[in-house]
Amino acid sequence: MVTAAVAARGAGARAVAALRGGCRRAGRGRPRAGFARPLCTAPGTAPDSKRYLWERYQEAKRRTDDLVPSIMNNLLNPDAIFSNNEMSLSDIEIYGFDYDYTLVFYSKHLHTLIFNAARDLLINEHRYPAEIRKYEYDSNFAIRGLHYDVQRAVLMKIDAFHYIQLGTVYRGLSVVPDEEVIEMYEGSHVPLEQMSDFYGKSSHGNTMKQFMDIFSLPEMTLLSCVNEYFLKNNIDYEPVHLYKDVKDSIRDVHTKGIMYRAIEADIEKYICYAEQTRAVLAKLADHGKKMFLITNSPSSFVDKGMRYIVGKDWRDLFDVVIVQAEKPNFFNDKRRPFRKVNEKGVLLWDKIHKLQKGQIYKQGNLYEFLKLTGWRGSKVLYFGDHIYSDLADLTLKHGWRTGAIIPELRSELKIMNTEQYIQTMTWLQTLTGLLEQMQVHRDEESQLVLQEWKKERKEMREMNKSFFNAQFGSLFRTDQNPTYFLRRLSRFADIYMASLSCLLSYDVSHTFYPRRTPLQHELPAWSDRTSTFTAPLLQEAQAK
Repeated sequence: MVTAAVAARGAGARAVAALRGGCRRAGRGRPRAGFARPLCTAPGTAPDSKRYLWERYQEAKRRTDDLVPSIMNNLLNPDAIFSNNEMSLSDIEIYGFDYDYTLVFYSKHLHTLIFNAARDLLINEHRYPAEIRKYEYDSNFAIRGLHYDVQRAVLMKIDAFHYIQLGTVYRGLSVVPDEEVIEMYEGSHVPLEQMSDFYGKSSHGNTMKQFMDIFSLPEMTLLSCVNEYFLKNNIDYEPVHLYKDVKDSIRDVHTKGIMYRAIEADIEKYICYAEQTRAVLAKLADHGKKMFLITNSPSSFVDKGMRYIVGKDWRDLFDVVIVQAEKPNFFNDKRRPFRKVNEKGVLLWDKIHKLQKGQIYKQGNLYEFLKLTGWRGSKVLYFGDHIYSDLADLTLKHGWRTGAIIPELRSELKIMNTEQYIQTMTWLQTLTGLLEQMQVHRDEESQLVLQEWKKERKEMREMNKSFFNAQFGSLFRTDQNPTYFLRRLSRFADIYMASLSCLLSYDVSHTFYPRRTPLQHELPAWSDRTSTFTAPLLQEAQAK
């Protein structure tokens, strides 16, 4: 993902490059071809080297402070659409949508409801201690994309290379010391055979579960709270049983209708009303686009929600509506036929020869869907919030274009636009460059200076993490690498955005071009330059 951190990285590179240029002007020759030149290799005694290092440090500090205002003039637009793969909307004739967290967004009250209902099910049906009722939902505890080690009962953040980000491993509500994590995993790498299956589930001997769904936030928090209770009270328990019981309780909140009934009874409390959802659908309809809805939610629940956010005529906007689709099975299982749902929610037994506009269908499968509609390939764009259940099969097996709805993106971009974040990231990148260049000073005094810089760098990384989430940091990055979540997002989504409303800022013929960012072996040719056109900027949106 292109962020203000990219600009900060470029600014850091410019600061280091300026220092490098100063050294060359001081009379040092060019590096031999094929060898990376250190920033400077000041000769002399150790005290001279120490003074020299701190002079370079202070000079880099000044240059960083001078660069921050220019970065502040190029803030990112939180309502932009970002591209992983080139795609032109002029090629898209059919738009498909998930329902939950795609067409409709929920208030913060919903996760509290799910947490409380699942917690009560643990107590009433699974015989867990009533004392766990004292734990309340904390919306600031977990983020999406985390992995849970079922056997060890620890929650953690893993990067795109299967490395655990130290400092983000939690047992219960307490962080696990780095030394213990390294001992537990014989390092910080999680082997492929221990990772979750394709859909993020723990199965077939895999010990990890990845939480990719927005609805999984209360599940992670509940797991951590019950773990915390058992640990604090020295209760011996089987972590595998706890994981299964919590998973089943969260599932039952959905399947037993607890969540659906609560939302329908107080729709204004739980659904965030937004006229922009109707505006997006109306814009597409006005341009002759076909639209369909495929959701796992039940018919009456979807109907009431769509009536609230779109209007009682919402079905007129859609050519096909499918409920209780059981994604991702819908995309893979060829055996389940469609069934009609009448106005009273009763399932009909008629054989389906055509998917009719205004009619609601249940179950079915994508292969039958394609046969009945003829909607195939890259002319279809489907939007969803779940990277695996909504998008993965469509792009890998069926050639549809895909759009990921990532609500967290807007808040993270707003954080990245703050002066404190930009100042921190710019200096962090500059300091990293200094460490890389100055490590050639091997005398004891210089190494002490470098150790101080490393300590400062570690503290700044922790500060950067806390900007987003005190426990786990950003959804998209570990300290330096993309997260495992972002790796899957980049693979399975052609475009991604904070909400469907972002489409209102783009013409229906707009082409999305992914930004060409330098590969590591291309960096020498790029590192001294920073393009100001690396992402959709806030000023550009305001100018429109």
